[in-house]
Amino acid sequence: MIRRPVAVLTAIVLFVEGLGIAGVQWLLGTVVDRQKMSLAGLDSGAMSVSTKAGGVLFGLYFVFCGVVALLVALRNRPPAGLGRILLISVAVVHGLLGALTVGLVGWGAFAFMMVVLGLVLLTLMTYDRQDGVADAGPGGSGADGVPGCRGAGSTGGGAGAGRSGRARRLVRARVSRCGVSTGR
Repeated sequence: MIRRPVAVLTAIVLFVEGLGIAGVQWLLGTVVDRQKMSLAGLDSGAMSVSTKAGGVLFGLYFVFCGVVALLVALRNRPPAGLGRILLISVAVVHGLLGALTVGLVGWGAFAFMMVVLGLVLLTLMTYDRQDGVADAGPGGSGADGVPGCRGAGSTGGGAGAGRSGRARRLVRARVSRCGVSTGR
């Protein structure tokens, strides 16, 4: 499949981008400090420290998103919870940075941002969850002749035994639609 290589490539690109962002911000902070530059009377030391700190935090954010993408590739499972939120947020950040770079830097930087955005979105979409979708798809008629119901088999020890809240609701919906007995 294409899922794992795309997730690994996404992780590598995010690692490199995180280190690059942190390095550029550190260099800019050093330049501001050595030149004793000031903006509207602000202390150059404060500007230097805040630039370096912002660069390190932004770089760590990209590296952490790269770790999430690498874990997705290693586990071959979709990201869940905080990991999914991080990958979605890094996709939004790259969309916004792409919009800014096209005017400030040029089309090459825009193209790079869109490639990274595409990689992150491809990682998210290829590992998209399929909770209950396969059972509700087109198939043979099951119990009571309802399309998409695969027969009146057991639901695994009662409706929702050992499942998350969303999975329990999907099982209950299928049970009510297909007329499958839950043993209650």
